[in-house]
This record gives sequence, structure tokens and C-alpha cells, in this order.
Amino acid sequence: MRLIIHVLAVLVVTFVLVARGQSPNVVLIMADDLGYHDLSGYGHPKIKTPVLDQLAKDGVNLTKFYAGATVCTPSRMALLTGAYPSRLGWTKGVVGYLMNPGAGLQAEALTMAEVFRSEGYATGMTGKWHLGDESPMLPMEQGFEDTFYIKRSNNQTTELWRNTTLAEDPFDNRQLTKKFTNEAVRFIREQKASPFFLYVPFTAPHFPVQAHPDWKGKSDYGVYGDVVEEMDGRIGEILNALEEENLSEKTIVAFLSDNGPEPLTKESKALPYRGKKWSAFEGGTRVPCIFRFPKVLPKGETCEAMIAAMDLFPTLASACGIDLKKHTTGSPVIDGVDVWETLLGKSESPHPRNDLLYWHGKEGLQAIRQGDWKLFLTKRPKLYDLANDAGELNNLSSQYPERVRSMRALAKRKLAEINAEPRSLIGGPPSESR
Repeated sequence: MRLIIHVLAVLVVTFVLVARGQSPNVVLIMADDLGYHDLSGYGHPKIKTPVLDQLAKDGVNLTKFYAGATVCTPSRMALLTGAYPSRLGWTKGVVGYLMNPGAGLQAEALTMAEVFRSEGYATGMTGKWHLGDESPMLPMEQGFEDTFYIKRSNNQTTELWRNTTLAEDPFDNRQLTKKFTNEAVRFIREQKASPFFLYVPFTAPHFPVQAHPDWKGKSDYGVYGDVVEEMDGRIGEILNALEEENLSEKTIVAFLSDNGPEPLTKESKALPYRGKKWSAFEGGTRVPCIFRFPKVLPKGETCEAMIAAMDLFPTLASACGIDLKKHTTGSPVIDGVDVWETLLGKSESPHPRNDLLYWHGKEGLQAIRQGDWKLFLTKRPKLYDLANDAGELNNLSSQYPERVRSMRALAKRKLAEINAEPRSLIGGPPSESR
């Protein structure tokens, strides 16, 4: 009965929006190097994140969510294109490190922003880009009309841009979270009369970890806690703007991290998982993720289904009534799957994702997950039962040789399918220079 009532409520809200000629807005917020354990709602005992905790109480909290990759650039590629980065030509590294300075996501790649823009959405981006420093790889050429951003990570550049105009050089790293938030709020207020797609990839809490003066010393977990708590508070400002403009019930809000915690940032944790950024262990890519869409998505639910960042492209398109197929003819294959019905809690619909490939940030394909089993594709395979061994400590490969063979064969088939349609959408040869 509860499911029937919820489904009816979803249909009513959807009917009202359609009747008014409105499509849901989307606000997609991403933290940089935030570990699975770094929010109070995900178990951190000292960092306080009441805004994100409340967002989870008002929506769906995902506990088996995977970022697009273990490092920044390919993670963003997967999120915005819905494809494994290797399908686009990525092999290792990030823009500015292990990738040629002229490399990045080429204009031929189809992005989420391009699809939403073609469907009449205003598109905005404020935060860290890290998908290419030069034309035609800039956000304005990838579907975003209104941009305020840094081109690389905050340890790699001193320049802050507004569209094609240099806004600040050098920028004050302590002020970036505030500035990106102010731009997000401005965009929401300016575009409130029409549907919009807003992408907010914060630089926080990527190193160098420096607190805003108003937040310095506020947390019980040093400067790292200050930075995370400020980001939480700034997200509250974005949510308040939606509320003030009467847009909360018309807007899908999604929050995630781009990968696991930076190894150099000792304070950041991925507990109870092993590994950090760059690593194919769970801590490298399993990250917090929260979805909220009032009166449509269930409230206060936990979703334990396996979902990946590349699933957000088809999922958000589906939620907004966009027929993705008409946009993808001749484009690279989308590896993401539509998980909207899973988020809605429709248990009668089978969840569409049962496996996932993992790439190390430098060393290529390393592992595959199928159900609760994860196999590292090394010469001496390592097989873990994630349902009973979250820390990936107990190698069961010798006990389940047939499972090892079948999962290795599945990974081989999937990799062959990806390699069968090579797309040079990255550009530039690898480089070892920072």
C-alpha cells in the first residue's frame, strides 16, 4: 500500500509539472576528493555536515555509489558523458599530470549539458572544470552557457575564469567555495522562470586545504573539517535559494564526490573501505551520493543498489522526460544505465546494473565487480566478498576458482567491446610532466 501511495504521488507531481509546461530543474553538486567517511551522515564522529545530512533525510541516500573514476579528469568525463573514460580514449592521469597539456575532452563528445541545453534548459557551471585548458575543450564549448570556473585543480592553477574572460589571477583559494556558491545562487535567481541545469563541482576539499576566514577553527577536526563544514554550509545557501524562489519541489538535487580521498590529505578517510584516490580498492571510488526530489523521490530512504556516476546522465534525462536516444545517434556508446526507477523505490523493476569495471588512475583496468563479488584482474587474482568483507582483506580466489574464471571472462568481454569502437576524444599523447 505504501508503494502504491508513493507511485500515485509521483504521478500527480509529474502531471502537474507537465500541465504547467515545466520540466524539473537539476542541480548537480560535486565535492573534490571527499572520502566516503567525511560526512557526519556517513559516520564521521567529528565533522558536522547538517545540511547534507538533512538532504539525505529528505531524499535518498546511496551507500553503494561509485564515482566515475579514481581521479579527477576521468571522473568528470564519466559523469558528463555517461561513458567509461577509456571508451573516450583516456588511459591514465589527469589534465596537467600524466596527460599532455593539450589534452582534454574533445568537442565531439556528447555531454549532459549539451543534451539539456538542446532540450531548452539554461545551463550553468561554477567550480572546477579539469576537462581541458584550451578551445574546443572549455565548458562553454561543451554545453554550458554561463560559466565561472578554474580550468584545473586548485593546486595546478592560479586563474579564475568567467566564460572566456580571466576574472582573477591569482585567486584566493580560501574564497573559492564562497565564490562558486555565490555564482550558483545568482544563476538560480536569474533562471528561475525557466528550466535549468546547474553543475557545481566544488574544489573543496581538494588540497591545498585552506579554510575561509569565517570558518577557520570552527570544526572539531582541524582545517580539513573547517573546509568540509564550510562546503556543507554553502550547499545550504544553494538549497535556501531554491526554497526562496519556490523551486525546491521543482528541482532534482544530486550530491556526490568525484573520487576517494587524496592520499596526501591524511585527515580524509574512506572508512570502512580500503584505499584512497588513484586506487581501484573501494576507498578510491566508493563515495557519498544523495538525491532529493521532494514529493517524487522517497524521503529518508537508503538505496543499497550498485550505482555509478556514469548512470546519472541517462537517469537525470529520464527523470526530466528527455528521450536520450534521439541525441546519441552516432555518438560514443553510453555505458551508464537509467536507475530512476531504483531511486523511486520500485522494487518490482529489476535494477539495471549488476557489474562495474574499475580502472586504477595510472595503471589501467584493475578489477571488476559483479553483484557483491569483486575480482582484481592480477596475475594472482584477488577475489573479495564485499557483502562480508568491506575492507577487501580476505582473498577468496582459491576457494571459488570458477567464479574467478567467469568474472575474468566477463571483464575480458566488456573490455573487448569498449576497445572495438575506439574514440579519440581525449587528444594529446601521455606526458609525465606535472
